[in-house]
Amino acid sequence: MDRLQSMRVFLKVVEQGSFARAAQALDLSNAAVTRYLAELENHLGTRLLNRSTRKLSLTEIGQAYLERVQRILPEIDDADAIAKSQSKEPSGMLRLYAHQSFAQFQLANLLSEYSERYPEVTLDVTISGRNVDLVQDRFDVGILIGLQKIEANMVARQLGKAEVFLCASPDYLRRHGEPKSPKDLGKHACLNFDYKQLRNAWSIQGPDGEIDIPVNNKITSNNGDLLSNCAIAGMGLVLRASFALADALKSGKLVRLLPKTQFNQLAVAMVYPNRHLMPATARSFVDFMTEHYPHPEIDPWEIV
Repeated sequence: MDRLQSMRVFLKVVEQGSFARAAQALDLSNAAVTRYLAELENHLGTRLLNRSTRKLSLTEIGQAYLERVQRILPEIDDADAIAKSQSKEPSGMLRLYAHQSFAQFQLANLLSEYSERYPEVTLDVTISGRNVDLVQDRFDVGILIGLQKIEANMVARQLGKAEVFLCASPDYLRRHGEPKSPKDLGKHACLNFDYKQLRNAWSIQGPDGEIDIPVNNKITSNNGDLLSNCAIAGMGLVLRASFALADALKSGKLVRLLPKTQFNQLAVAMVYPNRHLMPATARSFVDFMTEHYPHPEIDPWEIV
């Protein structure tokens, strides 16, 4: 007996509500479908379906068996897809979405290494700060950060938790001094995101929970790169994720302030529609990113 095929036939009969429609969907004869069900029930030693001239219904054992078959078969298909994808070189188009801040500062080097490893894959990359529907927009994989919405039917794997750093340029600090505590932020010019949650105050983690510190905005913008460049030009203090500030901190263009104060964290997540029969190109990118970010509970971009 081909047990897997018998399970697939059983599932299709239940889905279609008839032997004839299941046979048509599976491109089998009615007799073959009947034989597969009979062999499965004989193997299990129990009846799975009650048959009548008008309808089919699951027995109590059949319902319990169906629930497990619905979980088992996709896992088997997924295991086959993994084996097949690893047995041949990924090729074709990979459609990737990435949040603009992460893409600006982290993605180029990652894509260069990925492309060198998988030369037959062509990359179609969309960069934006807006929420997207990965399925509707036909993306294979998305990289989202912070407040971006992740749909409930998506598979999400966190790549890391980006610490949010407070920074200013050496020139600004020479002219205006360095804040010694979060309470000093109100005395400084702040370069702020035009988000409702941040517009009038920045949050820190205190001993008794989250505390909002009022700030004075010198400039507000929906573009983080503009805010960083304004900070480098000496306009004021900026609050951004570690992955967006790493280069400026390394070069000395910006200086980290209040390092013992914990501002918010931003989760960076890799998101894709589902694992079932994932294309080899998408699976290769998911595995590649997982290899580069094996510890999702930490901040892999932090400058110590």
